[in-house]
Amino acid sequence: MTGRLDWARDGHDWPHRDASRFVEAGGLRWHVQCLGEGPPILLVHGTGAASHSWRDLMPLLARRFTVIAPDLPGHGFSSPPARFAGFALPGMAASLAALLKQMNLSPVLVAGHSAGAAVLARMCLDGHIAPRTLVSINGVMLPLPGTVSLFFSASARVLSMIPFIPHYVAWRATDRRALEGLLRGTGSRVDARGLELYGRLVRSPGHVGGTLNMMVNWDLHPLARDLARLPVPLVQVVGGNDRTVPPSESRRVQALLPQARLVTLPGLGHLAHEERPDLFEALLLEPFSACP
Repeated sequence: MTGRLDWARDGHDWPHRDASRFVEAGGLRWHVQCLGEGPPILLVHGTGAASHSWRDLMPLLARRFTVIAPDLPGHGFSSPPARFAGFALPGMAASLAALLKQMNLSPVLVAGHSAGAAVLARMCLDGHIAPRTLVSINGVMLPLPGTVSLFFSASARVLSMIPFIPHYVAWRATDRRALEGLLRGTGSRVDARGLELYGRLVRSPGHVGGTLNMMVNWDLHPLARDLARLPVPLVQVVGGNDRTVPPSESRRVQALLPQARLVTLPGLGHLAHEERPDLFEALLLEPFSACP
């Protein structure tokens, strides 16, 4: 079992493989997928996922737009940062901005799932991007309340310091029942293809290590202080059955940004965009509905 995912071996049947490219930017080697033609839309996955998370939504959006879906640093087929600061929120936001600059892209709309929403909010606040709308899908943009946040941060820190942990997690992921339980815990129903792809990621010690390092270095307190001055319209899309990020978190964001729009999707879990990509196509296209 090797450390990092290998494109020739592990990416041989990756969704939309023909749309994949590798780009050097911000000191990283990025795996990024570009599909379609038209104004650019940027999709950013959450912690522990990769570009595969958008596999069914991308072709729908690509009928009118150029859809860009990178693997975040240390995730999937993108290289990890050389320093731990690169896993922190400001570091990820700056690195992703460098990727967009290298590719000469200015997205007109951005959508982020879970922690990906925080990356995009930070980019908007720091002036890296100025999209028409930011769509947060079961987003995590505020520190989790009290002891919950401390517990997860401390646990991730301890686990990241034990060298064999990523290998142990990868070994456990060879048990299909363990993987199914992990995904079931999100409150979403993931199809067989999604299960296989998540399994491929979690069986990679390099990917697991990147996920842990992101969790260790994640501090949302500065974003919480700044979020009220978010310079672009925010749409929060919340799965009513999300067991990973409590739907109540959206109300905390709403208290800071009362003008934000809130859309609740009953019965869908944390991976709502994978369960019903058709709903998200309609939601993401709404800002452009008046355009010819």
